[in-house]
Amino acid sequence: MKIVFETDAGLDRRTAKIATHPEEQASWTPIREALERSEDKIGLINAANDRVVQVPLSKIAVIESEDRMCGVTLITGERYLLNKRLKAAEDDFVSPRFVRINNRTVIGTAHIREFSSAAHARIEVVLTDGSTHAVNRFYIPQFRRVLT
Repeated sequence: MKIVFETDAGLDRRTAKIATHPEEQASWTPIREALERSEDKIGLINAANDRVVQVPLSKIAVIESEDRMCGVTLITGERYLLNKRLKAAEDDFVSPRFVRINNRTVIGTAHIREFSSAAHARIEVVLTDGSTHAVNRFYIPQFRRVLT
């Protein structure tokens, strides 16, 4: 199989387009699985048994500061711990995949369902799991930059 890389300014920054011949449609599943296996993962602590679990970054919905650690919520609702402060963990959760919305919270941009203006010059974000979070007015310019 020949691989050709091309750029398309019309695509979103977080989108990769793979074009194949129509007869090759049967091979899409193995290609998709190979790309998903190569995805970046992070080791999170399962609080129930103190075991480290490797979780793909695309499954992370919310990272919240909790004392000297971070609480990580997956889009499925599962909760884990990250043994880092939020300030240090920001290097693992970089833009445009993640955006910091206030002093305690970083969210996964792929899981944003909708957002709207709220009281006191804030933005309210609703994630695909139904949870709501407030974007502090200090972080609004960064939030807008990531989403445009």
